[in-house]
Amino acid sequence: MSAVALIGCGFVADLYMRSLRSMPHIGVVGAHDRDPDRMRAFCAHWGVAELGSMEELFGVMPPDGVILNLTNPTSHYDINLACLNAGFHTYSEKPLAMTMPEATELHALARDKGLMLASAPCSVLGEAAQTMAHAVRNGVAGTPRLVYAELDDGFIPQAAVTSWIGASGAPWPWADEFRTGCTLEHAGYYLSWLIAIFGPIQTVVAASANLVPDKMGISDAAPDFSVGTLFFASGMVARLTCSIIAPHDHRLRVIGDKGVLELNRAWDNAAPVRFRRRFNLRRRLMEHPIARRIRLKGPTHPKVARTGAAAMNFALGPAEMLAAIAEKRPCRLSADFALHLNEVTLAIQNSGCTTNAQTMHTTCTTMEPMPWAR
Repeated sequence: MSAVALIGCGFVADLYMRSLRSMPHIGVVGAHDRDPDRMRAFCAHWGVAELGSMEELFGVMPPDGVILNLTNPTSHYDINLACLNAGFHTYSEKPLAMTMPEATELHALARDKGLMLASAPCSVLGEAAQTMAHAVRNGVAGTPRLVYAELDDGFIPQAAVTSWIGASGAPWPWADEFRTGCTLEHAGYYLSWLIAIFGPIQTVVAASANLVPDKMGISDAAPDFSVGTLFFASGMVARLTCSIIAPHDHRLRVIGDKGVLELNRAWDNAAPVRFRRRFNLRRRLMEHPIARRIRLKGPTHPKVARTGAAAMNFALGPAEMLAAIAEKRPCRLSADFALHLNEVTLAIQNSGCTTNAQTMHTTCTTMEPMPWAR
């Protein structure tokens, strides 16, 4: 049986445990949190072993297992560094690190030690993303010319965020979310899809702003709005927006010569992918009002029911790493992929009110489709 251990027993850890229950071939050796009360409540709820220190966790981890770093973003670098130095494959929640020098150091350390290092999100391995990628590869919409991607989540500063509680009683970390920013937290959901489909991004032209400076007493909040125009090495161009201000909109549209591939729910692994062909009606050019659903043949992966805003299997990433380790092959969520994703996301978040183009210094190989999406 493959094995994982969790560091961090907060809100997102509940989502991982719920997802791991859909994959009985993955065992959880235990969990650690620096808050003993939080660790105790989490482990009691999920029936996993309490690991009182990271040293204790390292002591029970098998060498071919994966440590899941589910801590708050500002702790990601330190925890990832400790796990890699201890000799363990590491899967980190997003972002990989809060700065590029830190992320680059982690990337180099993993390479030098021969370890796998990956970061969330893993929805790129899910059915919706793989269906979209399959449709693009097979020319359903013809040659793709432009992508519009939206990750707007509504006016979150006015939401009842203090009442958002996880399965084991962990509160949603709203203060950390505001300080980290919606771009670092959410842009990866569609950036990972676009990089997997169209390859690495060469240039980013972006702007960001903090439109509600004081969110529930958090005066040092990160930008709550960003927009990036992404120029891919392959020639594709995409526009991505992120906000916790604009009305909820999670559409992804790939505009091609024959029509538009579209999807409306980023956080649903089973969200339908549809194609609207383009045609002329008298003198009017339009997309067909009735869309054709695109489906993959055969079974894909275990699904989880919706919890809150998401219906995503958070265990797809760890499962892919464990499979890559066992099969002695590269991981689809590679360290190169994680580093490139980190660089692009930071370029968008940190752009401010500039219009300068930023050249990316990292790259990654094109991601292999999942076996059931070829």
